[in-house]
Order: sequence, then C-alpha cells, then structure tokens
Amino acid sequence: MTEATTDTSGLTLLGQHTTGVPASPEAARLERVPNPHPGQRYCVRFTAPEFTSLCPLTGQPDFAHLVIDYVPDAWLVESKALKLYLSAFRNHGAFHEACTVAIALRLVEAIAPTWLRIGGYWYPRGGIPIDVFWQSGEAPAGVWIPDQGVPPYRGRG
Repeated sequence: MTEATTDTSGLTLLGQHTTGVPASPEAARLERVPNPHPGQRYCVRFTAPEFTSLCPLTGQPDFAHLVIDYVPDAWLVESKALKLYLSAFRNHGAFHEACTVAIALRLVEAIAPTWLRIGGYWYPRGGIPIDVFWQSGEAPAGVWIPDQGVPPYRGRG
C-alpha cells in the first residue's frame, strides 16, 4: 500500500494558534489542499451541530445542525478553514435559506468537487423549524453516500 501525502505548503490558517474568527463570511478564507487520492471516488462529511447565524430582521440568534457531504475531485477543503468560515456566520444576518445555499456555493467555488450536498436542519423560529437542502446534481454512481442521519424536528414530545 502506498501512503498518500498532501501538500500543505500554501496553508495559512492550519497550525496557527492565534487565528481569530473572520469578521464576516465574505472575509473568511476557505483554504484547500490537494486530494491525496485523486483517482478514488469517496465521500467526505462535515457535521456542524452548533451552527449559528443571526436573523437579519430581529438580530436574534438562529441555530442549525449542518451536514455537508462532498465527493472530492482535485481538492479537499481544509477543515480548520471551514470551521472558521462557518464561525463567521455567528454575527452575520441572513435567512436560513441564504446561509445554507451560500455555504454550498462557496464550497463549490473553492474546491470544485465532483458532487456536493448540504442539509441545513434549522431549529424552530416562531414555532416552525426550517430545513434547507441543496446539492450540485446527482450523486456519483458507486460512491457510498450515507443518510444524513438528522431526524425531523419533533420538539419535546
């Protein structure tokens, strides 16, 4: 078996102890690394169960459980950069749909995956949970894409 190596020479966030949360999603830097297995088709999953943004009208916090699945092509998103990017939404005012789709589009722009989907499972606002789903197209054949595993919101019952 050959051990894959990944070139990390262009990264500016990974390994830095004083990296702060970006002022906005637009200011956040999404870094990428070469896919160490470019000839293989596989699924990468990121789960952010404590995603936070702000309501653009009231300024109140909104909370979501995000699940991002992608099949990489030439690039992988660097996980610390993704974490900082998602954290930048903490003080960002936008509706649930805008946040969820913006994250997907930014990832597609940054890493040009073979396929990407995002599930935004938002906690209730005004008594109604909002779930937002986006994907770049049909999942590639032959790649195991597990269910996102987030049950519909059922409240306390």
